[in-house]
Amino acid sequence: MRFIVIVKATKNSEAGVMPSEQLLAEMGKYNEELVKAGVLLAMDGLHPSSKGARVKFSRGKKTVTDGPFTEAKELIAGFWLWQVKSMEEAIEWVKRCPDPMPGEESEIEIRRVFEAEDFGAEFTPELREQEERLRAQVEKYKKP
Repeated sequence: MRFIVIVKATKNSEAGVMPSEQLLAEMGKYNEELVKAGVLLAMDGLHPSSKGARVKFSRGKKTVTDGPFTEAKELIAGFWLWQVKSMEEAIEWVKRCPDPMPGEESEIEIRRVFEAEDFGAEFTPELREQEERLRAQVEKYKKP
């Protein structure tokens, strides 16, 4: 099972406050543990929403809104993509994580990623083949 583990934004992360050297070192150690355990598939931190944009779709119309966005608790500061056996295992890994936003109340959300079999019959063999082909192309173009 794959899970996306979302580090929620805070006032400080939205203000562009960078993590301390100590926190970067603690997170580096934690990420090494994830790699050694074969759990980590991807990870990244995100710039504040002030450097982002949203595109709203409404009845065929697309509207672009530049950041910043007001509700920090609904925004994402970073993420991991993990491969684990269960939600329980993902929770156990998150409980081992250093506090991502020291000095502030912070939250990490865990969400399961859809797999092909989750879509049922609507995900036809042709659509599955297309997705596999696209995933292979993405792997081919990844930076070394």
